[in-house]
Amino acid sequence: MNFFTSDTHFYHRDLILGGYFSPRDQFLTVEMMNDTIVANWNARVKPTDTVYLLGDIALAFDNPAKQAMAQTLDLLNQLNGQIVIIKGNHDSAALLKFLRANNQMLAAGRPKFLTHDVGTRLKFAHYEVFLTHYPMLFGITKNKINLHGHIHHASVHHQENLNVGIDSPDRDYLPTGRVPFGAPLSVAEVIDMIVGKRRDYQQRQ
Repeated sequence: MNFFTSDTHFYHRDLILGGYFSPRDQFLTVEMMNDTIVANWNARVKPTDTVYLLGDIALAFDNPAKQAMAQTLDLLNQLNGQIVIIKGNHDSAALLKFLRANNQMLAAGRPKFLTHDVGTRLKFAHYEVFLTHYPMLFGITKNKINLHGHIHHASVHHQENLNVGIDSPDRDYLPTGRVPFGAPLSVAEVIDMIVGKRRDYQQRQ
């Protein structure tokens, strides 16, 4: 089963200190934030599932840099499933190289991590789905959808764009209410969001 998420920002202390672009002041410590994301991720993702993580994995500033990368690797290894990473603006090429070099093999010979520098593409439910960190603009189209992150508490004002980040307001298009903080979105939930956002924009016309 496939899942989608973005902008986990593990270890990013500024997010919980307030006054930042995307505050997470519901947490008292960065450890509480990390633990909540891990718990809610693993509550719905099985080891055999695949999660597309669309960038901005972590901001760990421990020195030396290799120690920060090892810290990020340790946390990612706590998460269930194969993780397909799309490079975000806060993800260094060195980090992705480190993850690939320290890859573990999952069941059926699948690597824990796959990485893409720009994006990748899937097809499901008659949609052509482009997975990127930064939002893409298609213009008018019937079956192209862009799942992205990067803009946290904001939403692109086009029905073809869905922000699947863990802070995203587009999650409000889910008919069943909010997904627990940090939990990736299933394909069925993404389809519900596509339909909900299109219905919303059609009603505005």
